[in-house]
This record gives sequence, structure tokens and C-alpha cells, in this order.
Amino acid sequence: MAKQRKLNKGQLRRMQANQQKRLQQAEAPATPELETDASSLGAPEAGTVVSRFGQQAIICTPTEPDLRCHIRRSVDSLVCGDVVVWRRLQQSTNDVVGVIEAVQPRSSLLSRPDYYDGLKPVAANVDQILIVSSVLPAFSTQIIDRYLVACEDIEVTPVIILNKADLLADIEADAAAEIQSALAMYQAIGYQVLQVSAKQAASLISLQQVLDDHVSIVVGQSGVGKSSLVNALLPEIDAEVGAVSDNSGLGQHTTTVATRYPLPNGGVLIDSPGIREFALWHLEPERVAWCFKDFRPYLGRCKFRDCKHLDDPECALQQAVETGDLYALRMYNFHRIIESMTLKKPSRVTPRGKKS
Repeated sequence: MAKQRKLNKGQLRRMQANQQKRLQQAEAPATPELETDASSLGAPEAGTVVSRFGQQAIICTPTEPDLRCHIRRSVDSLVCGDVVVWRRLQQSTNDVVGVIEAVQPRSSLLSRPDYYDGLKPVAANVDQILIVSSVLPAFSTQIIDRYLVACEDIEVTPVIILNKADLLADIEADAAAEIQSALAMYQAIGYQVLQVSAKQAASLISLQQVLDDHVSIVVGQSGVGKSSLVNALLPEIDAEVGAVSDNSGLGQHTTTVATRYPLPNGGVLIDSPGIREFALWHLEPERVAWCFKDFRPYLGRCKFRDCKHLDDPECALQQAVETGDLYALRMYNFHRIIESMTLKKPSRVTPRGKKS
């Protein structure tokens, strides 16, 4: 699959104009040009994408929970959470009941950079991202900070969740103290932090309250227990749960596509596939720095405009670290992110199995 190029403003305007045209066509009465196609379809209806599988998607409406639909080829992008215009087939076949004709404008879009496929959308119209880490596999502030950058970039509220918190008592005291210190750091910066366990129902009460009346997506490394948390909150769905590999110590992928679940007290929870690493090479270094929200008071105050915030003379960020106004761990993670962007950013994307 070809890489999705970064669009300029003119291309974005044309894409939005084409999208609006398709919406208007979907909402308009049948015309002679569309009569042949429209004759087997019902009136336009609204729906929300539950999950997508190739050229079909499961959608829901306020009265019908699971409807399988074809996706028109003219629909450029469709992901879990999208609000769509669809038409019902007069005669359904193979459990397919309708055709998705257009996607409504999105309030937000979480995307994941992929080396082969470019920027891959994961879920749309979310207003809260639950960044799940855990005691096992190894707790990683590097992964948390990468997701925080993604949240700040699309302006969606993050909530940091330590899952398997019951295992803190089973690990070495120094390791447990290091985790607690990192969580305290994020709280001091201004992020909401929860410690839960899918095995302890009482610990999930605070999480349930955070989810009420929000559209939330669960993200994190494979093996941190995202699907276990979803099962604990919604036991009737029975999401597949994987174990941590004995050989690598890494989690095994269980969820394969993002899936949307309504919550009993209001709100929606989206379970997303786990990943080993969340890349950020689609962002510029200056944008990454801005997405470290505790850096913002110091940005633009360095002596040199092109300051790299390393050993540059009179770097405002390094000075803030030295005075204790910025956390050294955050600065360290920032530079590891910038370094990884330089090393792994693809110069040209080719189909899988081919050399560039």
C-alpha cells in the first residue's frame, strides 16, 4: 500500500470539497444519473462505525447495534468511530444490509505512523485517550511520552493508567518506587493518573467515572492488559486476552482491529490493537517539543533560534532542568524521540517486501 503523503492546504481543501459533495449526493433525492444505483437503496440514514474489515464495516444506529455494510470505493478513509451516511439495501445478501456512501467531518482523528503504509488512522471522534501501561511488561515512560505527544498534537485529553497495579507488591522495591515516582511526575505536570487492576473490581470505580459521557480509546503496548480492562468493564463482550511471551517479555497482539463498545452508564469505549512502538516521525521536532506541555513556558527563550536543547549555549530548557523546574526524565525522553525520528523516518515508502 502506498504511503499517505502529507497534504498541502490546497489538497486538503479539494479533499474536503469532494467529501462535502459526496455528503450532499448521499442526502439528495435520486437523480437520473444516480437512479440506476439508487433504485435498490433506501433513504439516507446516519450510523456510526463500530469496526472495519477490508471493504466492509460494522455500523450501529440508535436502534440497531450491529449492521454489516459495504463501503463505496469513493469513501477515501473510514475508521472506528466515524459517523457515516449509509443507505439500506432493499434486498440484503450475505448478511450485508446496506452501503456506506459518505463520512461526516471528524472532530478528532487518532493516527499511527506506519513505516510501510504511512499515517494510518486508528479511530475518529474520540475526546479522551486512555494511555495504558503496566508493571508487566516493563513500565515505560518513553511509550507514555510518545502517546502524550500524540494526544497534545490532536488536542485530545489523555488519561494515564497503570494497569496490573496489584503486581507492584511483587516486584523489587526500587523498581516499584521508580514507577511511583514517574506517575507522580505526570501528576505534577498536570495529567490525570489512575492505578487499577482488571482483577480488582474496586480499583475500577475511578476508571468507570472517568469514562462516563466520554468517547474514549484505550491505547498502549501489547500485553499491558487493555483487553482485560475492557472485559472487566464490559464482561459481556469477552474480548480476547493474550499473555506476555516468556521468551521476549513482550506482550502478544490480541485485538486486531479497533472496536467500539457502548458503556452502560453512558459514553463509549474503543479497544485498539496493541503495538510494540509508537513512532512520531510524521511530526517536526519543533512540534514534538511543543507537545511536551511542560516545555512550553521555555520554548523561544533559548539564545539560538535553532537550539537543539542538548549542549547548546544558554538553552532555556537545559537551564530549567538544572534548576529543577523541568524533569530530567522528560528531557531524556524528548531527545530519545527526536533521535528515533532521525534514525527511522522512511525516505521513501515501497510495497511490503520490496527494497526502496
